[in-house]
Amino acid sequence: MYYKINTYGCQMNVHESERLAKTLEELGYTESKDDNFDIVVFNTCCIRDTAEQKILGHIGKLKKIKRANPKLIVAVVGCMSGQKGKSEELLKKYPFIDIILGANNLEELKNAILTLQNRHKKTILTPDDEKPEVLENIEYTRTSMPNAWVNIMYGCNNFCTYCIVPYVRGRERSRKPEAIINECKTLIESGYKEITLLGQNVNSYGNDFENNEIDFATLLEKIAQIPGDYRVRFMTSHPKDLNEKVIDIIANYDTLCKNIHLPIQSGSNKILKAMNRHYTRENYLEIVKKIREKMTLCGITTDIMVGFPGETEEDFEDTLDIVSQVQFSGAFTYIYSPRKGTPASTMEQIPYEIKSKRIQKLIKAQNEITKKLSRTYEGNVYRVLVEDTKENGNLCGRTDCGRLVTFCGDKSLIGTFKNVLITASQSASLFGTITEEK
Repeated sequence: MYYKINTYGCQMNVHESERLAKTLEELGYTESKDDNFDIVVFNTCCIRDTAEQKILGHIGKLKKIKRANPKLIVAVVGCMSGQKGKSEELLKKYPFIDIILGANNLEELKNAILTLQNRHKKTILTPDDEKPEVLENIEYTRTSMPNAWVNIMYGCNNFCTYCIVPYVRGRERSRKPEAIINECKTLIESGYKEITLLGQNVNSYGNDFENNEIDFATLLEKIAQIPGDYRVRFMTSHPKDLNEKVIDIIANYDTLCKNIHLPIQSGSNKILKAMNRHYTRENYLEIVKKIREKMTLCGITTDIMVGFPGETEEDFEDTLDIVSQVQFSGAFTYIYSPRKGTPASTMEQIPYEIKSKRIQKLIKAQNEITKKLSRTYEGNVYRVLVEDTKENGNLCGRTDCGRLVTFCGDKSLIGTFKNVLITASQSASLFGTITEEK
């Protein structure tokens, strides 16, 4: 029996698909390398309407396949299916779906499959519990060696007016610190070289503990003290919660990557307030200043949205100004997309033509910055984790500050750290050669 998992969305979803894969393999399924499969799982995202429409299109293509093979199991899980009323909508449009699970009850996949096989009964389970139990000792079929993902918390309490996440993933719930640390130790002992700590807002870690026994900074330090040759990243940080204690700890430990993803979303105070982000552009610039004072070469990346309801040309220029001032090493830029059930979806929307022009202007500005910053790497040596091969056979990996580098070498080097001399750059791409220099 073969399985196929189609994953959409964030790193959290990628990691949760590793969990789903482990469940399927325990049931005797093997991952399909082609279009031959007995069960297909859609691990979905609903952060933007474009993502949702793409998923629905892929589900629709299964109609003919299911008709030809009625025994095929079709499961739709994750954030999209957890939206209020979405399961009914999915079944009405795609009655061939057998299993629907929300993001907070993926552990029910095994029982759902067995129920379908033994009793020929569908499972539709998207509970409304806003704070479900945090499960520990979850097993995964990890697929990204030498990198590993580790969840430290689930859910979100921020309720940004444009975001659906708190409604589909529930309130913030932190994992036990000892469980996280033990998982990291096991991964390092197993040969993993880079661990990425995951959470909707990692800086909020521990806020839900009754006696505030531990916060994110302390957890980060404890992980950084684990013996071994490895490095740690984390995502995502909310600017309102990134404090100087966290910055100091990152600066003090070589095992912690000097790379912080800090989504600003907008450079306009008016728009930030309308987004319910709880910080100002001045607050954000002060955080950046502190980071740069403690870590000169720290890479700062961000998320930027254009076209939020009410955004004027002046508001957009404020965003361009922030981009100019901060000089982000990378930015994920996107157009605001209304999500049903969020406050922003009821606000007066901006015409797409205006949003399109603004995003093009923003991308051009950031590309120029990235290209300029890339040139500063030329002639310098960086420690790079060899992660994979490219289509042309070259190796690729990332520096401590998060920049992707391409270089020649044997694939046997994957999973090792190498010093790489940067010899050339092209926009966001860096090219180099392995060297004995440091």
